[in-house]
Amino acid sequence: MALPPAVEAFWNELQAARREVLREVEGLSQAQTDWKPSDKDWSIGEIVHHLTLSEISNGKLTTKLIKEGQAAGKLAPYPPDLTALTPLPTLPPGPAIETPPHIWPEKGRRLGQLLAEMNATRERSYQSIERLGSVDPRLLTWRHSTIGIEFDLGQWWRIILNHDRMHLQQIRGVKGSPGFPPTP
Repeated sequence: MALPPAVEAFWNELQAARREVLREVEGLSQAQTDWKPSDKDWSIGEIVHHLTLSEISNGKLTTKLIKEGQAAGKLAPYPPDLTALTPLPTLPPGPAIETPPHIWPEKGRRLGQLLAEMNATRERSYQSIERLGSVDPRLLTWRHSTIGIEFDLGQWWRIILNHDRMHLQQIRGVKGSPGFPPTP
């Protein structure tokens, strides 16, 4: 299925951000993957697992919103004049958003397994993006459990893009921390 131009452009952005994440973790040893700057920080492996769990959750949300929208008669086709997904609102400054339990990462997972799961999840996400490109995403909304703001389906996918970018910086920070294990 050909994606609407705005959705295709978004998919390309999403893919570019993921390539950056993968490039940053490529070739890490397991010791580097599991290392944490402090007890309160996440390891690179935990960050990768969290990104994957978040994307899985977003795929499930996409399916839920479209099914519910269809059942409620709220589905409309993707509007040809929609040239971009709805931007995210500017959030007020404050403490970091607390991670919901369903996307809390596991410790000590093997890097190869983490990357295989991340890549498989992204392949499945394309199906969600195709569904996004078949409906008016502005009509399908869900309230974020920790922020308390209602986002439309396109915005939920924008969150994933921003999430990858934010955690990419976190990965770079872990790698640049004093004590990060050297490459063997």
